[in-house]
Amino acid sequence: MRMKVMLTTALAVAAATVFVVAAPFASGATSKATTASGSVKISTRTVAGLGKVLVSSTGRTLYMFVPDKQKKVTCVSTCAKIWPPVFGSKAKATGGAKQSLIGSDKDPAGGRVITYHHWPLYLYLGDPKAGSANGQALNMNGGLWYALSPAGAVIKKKVSKGGGGGGGGGGTTTTTSSTTTAGGGTTTTSTQTSTGTGACPGGDDADNDGDQNAGGPDDGDGCI
Repeated sequence: MRMKVMLTTALAVAAATVFVVAAPFASGATSKATTASGSVKISTRTVAGLGKVLVSSTGRTLYMFVPDKQKKVTCVSTCAKIWPPVFGSKAKATGGAKQSLIGSDKDPAGGRVITYHHWPLYLYLGDPKAGSANGQALNMNGGLWYALSPAGAVIKKKVSKGGGGGGGGGGTTTTTSSTTTAGGGTTTTSTQTSTGTGACPGGDDADNDGDQNAGGPDDGDGCI
């Protein structure tokens, strides 16, 4: 009789243990499923120098990665830590974003990444706040990064950093002129001096795009 009571007690304890261990996993699975099915918001915002671009629900600039080739997610591992993918199975277009251009793609590391016009979307850790676009036109982690327009077009402009840190070559240009009259004639001399090279120094035109700098396709600003 005593043995039967002990056996019954042991079985009850084992059953309770299984329930306690299984419950957190069940709860976690439910939470993950809810997150996966939750709707991400893709909106638009006007960024100085770029015009209207795609942003997250918190106003952070969203970027596409050229090596993705409008087909699949290729930014993984270390790249994904610097450029976090926008995870989700669904997304809702707000502002000027177009719902018809929103989709998702399987991430090699697991989960799905929101796409826009077939471009997987990423944030950039170097953007300190909403409205920042420090990731624009960077050649980093294996390729170029650009913001997208509400129409899904790739925006290849570079954002001027002001005072020489941006995409127009930087530095300061000073123009002086002087007029001298001698022997009844007038001579005018003009001198233009440029200082600083900013982010676009001249160099070897290794990519043969005619702008004396290597790194990507010529977008007309003389920098890449």
